[in-house]
Amino acid sequence: MSAISSLAVISAIPAHAQQVPASSSQEPVDPADDSLDTENEIVVTAQNIRGSVQVAQPPIQVLSETDIAAYGASSIADLVAALAPQTGSGRGRSSGPPVFLVNGMRVSSFREMRSFPPEAIQKVEILPEEVAQKYGFSADQRLINFILKNNYSSRELEGEYSQPGAGGTSTKQVETTYLQIAGPSRFNINAEWNDTSPLTEAERGVVQSVVPGLATDPNPANYRSLVGDSSDLELTGNVTTRLGGAGSSLSVNGTYERGRSQSLSGLNTVTLTDPNDANNSLLRTYGEDDPLARRSRTETVSFGSTLNAPLGDWQLTGTIDASRARSTTEIDRYADSTVLQDAVADGLLAYDGLLPTTSDAGFDTAKTLTDSASSLVTVMGSPLILPAGDVTLTLDAGYKWNRVQSEDTRNPGVETSLTRGDLSAGFNLGVPITSRDDDFLGAIGDISLNFTAGIDHLSDFGTLTDWTAGINWGITDTLNIQASYITRDAAPGLSQLNSPEVVTLNVPTYDLSRGETVLATVTSGGNPNLTNEKQRDVRIGAFWQLPFLNNSSISVEYNRNNSSDVSASFPLLTPAIEAAFPDRVQRDLVTGQLISIDQRPVTFDSQKSSRLRFGLNLSGPFGKANASAGNANNPFAMARAAAGGGQGGGQGGGGQAAPQGGGAPALGANGPQGAGGPPQGGFGGPGGGFNPERFAQFRQQLCADGATVPDISTMPEQMKANLLKPDGTIDQEKLNQFKQRICSSDGPPGGFDPARFAEMRQRFCATGSDEVPDLSALPDRIQEELRGADGKLDPEKYAQFKQRICSSDGPPQGGQGNAQGGGQNGGGQNGGGQGAAFAGPPPGGAGGPGAGGPGGGGQRGGGGFRGPGGPGGGDGRGRWFMNLTYTLELENEVQIAENLPVLDLLDGGALSGSGVVRHSAQLVGGLFYRGIGMRYSASYSGPSRIDGTGLPGSTDLEFGSLAKLDLRLFADLGQQAKLVEAVPFLKGSRISFGVDNVFDSYRTVTDSNGDVPLRYQRAYMDANGRTFSLEFRKMF
Repeated sequence: MSAISSLAVISAIPAHAQQVPASSSQEPVDPADDSLDTENEIVVTAQNIRGSVQVAQPPIQVLSETDIAAYGASSIADLVAALAPQTGSGRGRSSGPPVFLVNGMRVSSFREMRSFPPEAIQKVEILPEEVAQKYGFSADQRLINFILKNNYSSRELEGEYSQPGAGGTSTKQVETTYLQIAGPSRFNINAEWNDTSPLTEAERGVVQSVVPGLATDPNPANYRSLVGDSSDLELTGNVTTRLGGAGSSLSVNGTYERGRSQSLSGLNTVTLTDPNDANNSLLRTYGEDDPLARRSRTETVSFGSTLNAPLGDWQLTGTIDASRARSTTEIDRYADSTVLQDAVADGLLAYDGLLPTTSDAGFDTAKTLTDSASSLVTVMGSPLILPAGDVTLTLDAGYKWNRVQSEDTRNPGVETSLTRGDLSAGFNLGVPITSRDDDFLGAIGDISLNFTAGIDHLSDFGTLTDWTAGINWGITDTLNIQASYITRDAAPGLSQLNSPEVVTLNVPTYDLSRGETVLATVTSGGNPNLTNEKQRDVRIGAFWQLPFLNNSSISVEYNRNNSSDVSASFPLLTPAIEAAFPDRVQRDLVTGQLISIDQRPVTFDSQKSSRLRFGLNLSGPFGKANASAGNANNPFAMARAAAGGGQGGGQGGGGQAAPQGGGAPALGANGPQGAGGPPQGGFGGPGGGFNPERFAQFRQQLCADGATVPDISTMPEQMKANLLKPDGTIDQEKLNQFKQRICSSDGPPGGFDPARFAEMRQRFCATGSDEVPDLSALPDRIQEELRGADGKLDPEKYAQFKQRICSSDGPPQGGQGNAQGGGQNGGGQNGGGQGAAFAGPPPGGAGGPGAGGPGGGGQRGGGGFRGPGGPGGGDGRGRWFMNLTYTLELENEVQIAENLPVLDLLDGGALSGSGVVRHSAQLVGGLFYRGIGMRYSASYSGPSRIDGTGLPGSTDLEFGSLAKLDLRLFADLGQQAKLVEAVPFLKGSRISFGVDNVFDSYRTVTDSNGDVPLRYQRAYMDANGRTFSLEFRKMF
């Protein structure tokens, strides 16, 4: 079997390793057959693609380029938001956002890559909390690893407009991004501007708690904001560069943010009494020409840097992140109403007459300066080897520093300065116990233990410790069980401990005991008597890869939390809370009306909770593959097709191989020819293969200095047709694009590199039968195809690969299309016929999504032995996905203090103003087909309840369930060939239309009488409701 046929069969290895005999009567394999679908197979391996995380725990989800395209995201930040159901931790500790790696390495902050376009990503790995600990992060955050393409460049301009269906407010956004990736080096700049117009309570019909006594007085609802008027500007720059030749790199990023906002706070009010009748009073509103408002300005400067360097067999990573945020808020003062009251008393002003303008009362100013800095150094490696594999060890040390300085003219003479330093150190140890691959007790599966311990010394609190012990059991290749026990000391927040005491008058406060909203005096600030919280948690999880659907899985998690001495903000004032903290509440001794409340933080005796979390991830292709998908505008694909080798790579479309020996004629530049004979023109070579020498000669003429219009008679017909206008003359713009693609490469399209192939062949074929060489010498695609579902090397697949490579007497000829209809993304990962995986250096040039999703050409080449592919990728098939997460709260109880009843937060008890729901679910799914896609996101939150005392005047609050659906439709206009031909500007563009909250849903809240309390009116729960958005994105 020739090397050409060998590589054709290799591309089908991931399925059932079927052998396709070379025959003149050979029928092309159906490209839509899932058994030959290598693009959809997701594997995680110890020798996976560059930048993949190598751990015992399986990933929660892995996304390929095609999967990513199906989300229709415009940036990595947008993609992370869409992945929220999979990236949120289920520990129940109010976990923050996930933490991030880039190419398997820690970064200083999310700023370093959040504006990157998704097209720059080769693969996404979502990993559990135990893996995050290995990189020095906490046990309550999941980990996302972004594996970037090795070479990529793009310029992007994006504009978006959104507004509620009910009108009243709108948001405009403009963003521009430049990104260049060249191996380990990256350069990125991003600018973003957002503007939101205001929305008032009157525009949503909000019932006011204070109603003027005269209908002619101004309505306060017109001067109270539900959505403030705001605008923000952000500028970000990122640079990553290689340091020396040992694999070290340094990245630096910086961000400048500036924002301003204004919210209306209502009108001045005064109660005027008829001087002739003391029982006749009116509440008056005035000052509509200058309503009360809050104006804020913020300015933030952030800086981060990451150093990655190998230390022998160990990896050193150091990060630093710092920021300074300055905010100034102006709060208008209420006018002095005594002037009006005196004028009425003196008979100079009628109590129900037109009110004059009063003098401006001025405003108070609150200023805050927040400085923060954090650094973390980790060293990762293997200190020893056990019979079951390598022991892994991570050592980490870091320091965090925060300072908050504030002053407020409402508290003259009080300047607050809060500072905390946190010096930390720790380690993570992974110990393999059994291993199938190393044939050590492998009959029971792969078992490994992990242990994490750390210590923190806080400058304002003392020393805290934490440790975690866990076990990971890979029962089979597809079934994995994990269990962890986590113990941690947690300190109160900096402001919870040290903020100064502030007393604020006339704060609207809902009194659940009496079922009314009153204006109370509220005390806030810190509580220096808080103690450290002791957390003891258990996590058990199971993960099963479905055997009947590629890249699909089911996961089940059980989490139990136990805490003692819990520091918390003062909770909702329920009868139980008032009984637990009677000294915090003051009431009128006669009427029982609430007068004041001390809302400084408190300590609960204990809290325990548990929950089950179920996850279902499904995805796959649909439709028939189109072998010629995306080749129309790809000069490289045209050259290969014209060489007599069928429709090779193109934009990832593999095409079918031309029958060998005599079959249907292949089209050369000057007409048909026999598949086995020499070409009559174009770039064909003997035997119908691609002729690098002919192409090199043509390229030299085209790219020579001073070259004008080339002789297009030497071009393949398809290529020639794409360069001509309808009148038969050359289209200069298309010619310029063509020259840029061809001349930016040092080699032919998909051109085979004999030296690289010979070196690879010698290495593999000289190896003894029982010895496996370093697979990193192979292209990433072939590395993945040689592995089984467990991510380990499949001996049978490797034996077939070796036999086929070593039985060949010569190299594969470039240009012969993939007999399997495209392999992973056509002929080779980036498209390029069967020989593409062993081709020469890739060219520069624009990329972008192809007919079936993003392809290799968009990364401006690849790696391994691959040569230049055209832009785009995919075989024309569509992509679908669905991710479902369901959470069942089993228990959630709080012991406020000893000898007091336990609050069951799932059965009427409450610490917040909304209760705790027992059932919640999130569903994200979508479809993507030939550049047109749809993504939907649904969420459900069950009902909850807050109980009153049951006494007269008290009330229960019933919170209804809430189901929401968001929908996003998008179309990559650049993939619509006829549209781009008619409007060339649309090349590389995408348009998106979104509807958030499709059914205009909101959570209803009612009291015991079925009435809606004023503070729970719909507009306060969701001011925008159903919202429409339109986005246009252009990539250059």
